[in-house]
Parts: sequence; C-alpha cells; structure tokens
Amino acid sequence: MKLALDAMGGDNAPQINIDGAKLALQKLDSLEKIYLVGDESALKTACETAGLAGNPRVEIVHAPEVVTMEENGIMAVRQKKNSSMSIAVDLVKDGTCDAVLSAGNTGAAVAASTIKLRLLPGVERAGIISPLPSQHGYVLVSDTGANPDAKPSHLVGYAVMSALMAEYIYNRPNPNVAVMSNGTEDCKGSEFSKEAYALLRSLADKKLLPFRFTGNCEGHDLFETDLDVALTDGFTGNILLKSVEATAKAFVHWIKAGIKQSPIAMMGAMLMRGVFKNLGVRMSADAVGGCPLMGVRGVSIIAHGSANAEAIYNAIRMADGMCRNNINDKIVETMASINNALKQSTEEA
Repeated sequence: MKLALDAMGGDNAPQINIDGAKLALQKLDSLEKIYLVGDESALKTACETAGLAGNPRVEIVHAPEVVTMEENGIMAVRQKKNSSMSIAVDLVKDGTCDAVLSAGNTGAAVAASTIKLRLLPGVERAGIISPLPSQHGYVLVSDTGANPDAKPSHLVGYAVMSALMAEYIYNRPNPNVAVMSNGTEDCKGSEFSKEAYALLRSLADKKLLPFRFTGNCEGHDLFETDLDVALTDGFTGNILLKSVEATAKAFVHWIKAGIKQSPIAMMGAMLMRGVFKNLGVRMSADAVGGCPLMGVRGVSIIAHGSANAEAIYNAIRMADGMCRNNINDKIVETMASINNALKQSTEEA
C-alpha cells in the first residue's frame, strides 16, 4: 500500500503524524511508501526528529496551505486547493497512492474525498463507519456524520459496506446488522427508520443480503449484545458518537474524583491499576485510530483531531487492511448484485 498522509492535520501536527508514520513503517511490511503532505520545511525538521530523514519509504510533498478546524469543509476544499488535505486526496485521485489519512477538519476531509474521488459504482452516498467498543469486540455504527439527511435506500449501502468491514477487518463472518430505533418491534421508530427497516427486511427475505439482518436495535444493544453493525443517518449517528465519547471521558473523571476523596479508595485503585489501564485502552479512540469514509473510490481514513502517534499508526493499519482485503472491489460487486435484483423486481412488478 502507498499512503498519502495529511501531515498538517490534527491538533498536534506535524510531529504526531510523523511519529505515527514511523510506527507504521516499522510494523507494517505491506506499507510500501508514505507520502507526507505539508509544509516542506516543517516536515523535514519533524522527520529529522523522528529519525526518518533519508528513509527511502518516505517522500515529502510540499503543500503551502493548511485547513484549520474552524473552517467550513466545502469552502475550504474550494478555496484552498493547495492545502495539505486537498493535495493528499489528489495523490489518491491520480493513482499515486491507494489511501489517504487525515486527522484534520472532518467536514473538509469528507468533502475533499467525496468531491475529488467520487463514489464507487452502485453506492448512493458515502458514509463514515465508527467502531465502538462492545462486549464482543467492536460494533460498527454508520453513518456517523457524512450524510445527515440520509434516505432509507442509503442505509442499504451503509449496511453492505459496514458488514464487509466487520467481516474482513474485524473478523466477524456473516455479521449481525440492525437499524437503530427506539424499540426492537418493527412498528417502532421514525418514518425514516421504519422505511429503512422495511427495505432491508424485503431484501433479506429475498436472500439478497450478504449478512444477517436482525431488524431493529436500541441504544443498549450496541454494548450488551453480539450486534456487529448499527445503521442510522449521519445526524443521529454523529450525536450518538459524540455522546458516547463524552460519557466515557466523564466516567473516567468521576472515577478519578471519587478515588481522591478516600485514602482507602486510593489504595484500592493502586491494586486495580492494571484493570484501569486495560479499560482505558479499550475505551480509547486511539486504539481504533480512525474511521473510514466508505463508498468513495480509494481508501479515505479520518482520524480524531487529538490523535496521538499510536492512533495514527492504528489508522494506517486500518487503511492497510482495507487495501489488502480489496474492500472496495467487494462493495462494488455486492452492490451491483443487489441493485440488479432490485431492478429486476421493479420491472417484473
């Protein structure tokens, strides 16, 4: 895999991105080359600090502009054509790279990838897939922000793309997929979720889906069951994702505050240090690294703005897994089969 890294994206750029790239180069033999995109002078200094200067698997691509976190995503893509983010996506567009990674402005990353790379054949809308820790490992939620005004048919694409991620990246064969609602009964939900449920149920009854459609799911199912994929629109999904992240941070804060109030609690915390450490790793977004924007030509990974070097490495590892498993080819093949069947059903009716 050849990767374009927006080295100027994120709260702690560029050094964190360079350090993450170094970890990836050390651990991933299939990573052929990393193109570091950003201010050439700053990147040379960061590479020297990280010990990457002169590495044959690293190439610096100069980009004089940077998209800030406060900018409007679409406007930034239109007005800053020489930004590190835009040039990094261009490297995938022209075939130089297989994947792009950015920890910068999420809206701009989505806009740049969808506008420049375009959608895969058969995919109506791109969607962000966010892995959340659950009892069995991870549950994949999609969409979490790319498409706030989704249509029920868009969720079919999200279901296929997320199911393929669950199977080939998270080793969950024949994954369980459900529509997020306020109840598991098929009569529950908004008009949107009920239409999405009906469409997926119809496809499942015709045996056209490459996964197990289990109907509706509720919020607690994300963490308490063996659910693999939860489907929703980007508006609801983004609120869900940010609420979960905030709850995890608040929970940690409450535990620390409670421990400090009692010497006995502090002694107990010392004995449970290992448990707390493992829990922190499991709950940390850095363990996932990044969220793929599925449905575009090429691989596009969006990392959190506060990502550390380990998170950048894990995001690169995800991109590498998607490339090695030819996820996009599988998406095109599966969506073509589903769309052809739907077309035939419509013509017969």
